[in-house]
Amino acid sequence: MNAPDTSDPTGPPKTLLITLTGKDRPGVTSAVFSTLATAGVEVIDIEQIVLRRRLVLGVLVSAPREWKRLRDAVAQVGTDLGMQVEVDRGVGDNKARRDGRSHVTVIGAPLRAAAMAAMTGRIADSGGNIDRIERMARYPVTAIELHVSGVATETLRAGLVREAATQGVDVAVQPANLLRRGMRLIVMDVDSTLVQGEVIEMLAAHAGCEPEVARVTEQAMRGELDFADSLRGRVALLEGVDARALDRVYEGIVFAPGARTMIRTLKRLGYRFAMVSGGFSQITDRIAADLGFDFAHANELEIADGRLTGRIVGDVVDRAGKAAALRRFAAEVGVTEESVIAIGDGANDLDMLNAAGLGIAYNAKPVVQQAADTAVNVPYLDAIMYLLGISREEIEAADAAVGIVTPAPPV
Repeated sequence: MNAPDTSDPTGPPKTLLITLTGKDRPGVTSAVFSTLATAGVEVIDIEQIVLRRRLVLGVLVSAPREWKRLRDAVAQVGTDLGMQVEVDRGVGDNKARRDGRSHVTVIGAPLRAAAMAAMTGRIADSGGNIDRIERMARYPVTAIELHVSGVATETLRAGLVREAATQGVDVAVQPANLLRRGMRLIVMDVDSTLVQGEVIEMLAAHAGCEPEVARVTEQAMRGELDFADSLRGRVALLEGVDARALDRVYEGIVFAPGARTMIRTLKRLGYRFAMVSGGFSQITDRIAADLGFDFAHANELEIADGRLTGRIVGDVVDRAGKAAALRRFAAEVGVTEESVIAIGDGANDLDMLNAAGLGIAYNAKPVVQQAADTAVNVPYLDAIMYLLGISREEIEAADAAVGIVTPAPPV
């Protein structure tokens, strides 16, 4: 909370900024406001934070005629509570936040002071002002959100993304608007995003050609090969594989850490989910049913006489196909593309990430990280919720209410 204007310190004050600092305990805020009530003042603004049981309470009130008597009374409250008290005279309310407002989320594991020094330094260099800071998570990553004003979001993002890469932390810079509070659509890639590993490589293990398929997959995800052509070539190697291998692959699927937490939390808030995959519907449809997704779109493997033919039915779901599916699902849900969050890791996700209002490169290839709005490189998919203004404490409380216990570190 900014201090009130003090342009006329010799005249009668118009407002008082009262700041108490000390050990937190029940009743501090009540005691302060009981004292303020005796003076009949108007409450203009309040901010309070607690860090490791240390309280900082700031209260901005209208100044009564006998303001010195109120100052002395509040000082006595501080003495009784064993807290430090400051009372500053001033004129008016807080200055309005400047135009160009953004939410900046910094994620580290761990998050070191040097990284925060560098990131906040870049904010200052850009002409931005940090109006508020709050912690979104302390475990298994540290996530800090900064409310910044005074600089265009795109300008701020450009400088912070470069600095984040240097410091080895993740950063998301988003405009401060109502989108965060509205129902949104999450569109996700599947292989190496929602699930660990690549399904086609798991199938290739049954055909005895996993190394060859893995090599081509890696090249395609880096954007070095045409995705559709490379996929057809890889699928051709699966010719003759028993279709029952699809069941065994599905049973071996491992979701990204935090995937279920993210999905159930955001579904509680009314979010809708879609998966768009360059993989195979025989797997993705079952995953979608398991996780409660609203939509799913993927390639279909051709099967004849109980075996894979080595061909795909219909058109390949490539970069353009993924973006088209995103737009189609957004229209069905009734939201704008600006309200869509897309998450992916490979070059075939680029059009989808660019089509969304927020494109997130999740543990992605360099070409994708450079093109996306933001990158998350920690191995926890639920860290994406911190970018949406949802704290770890809120997530754990919602889970606890239905009997789900989330592991937590010792305090």
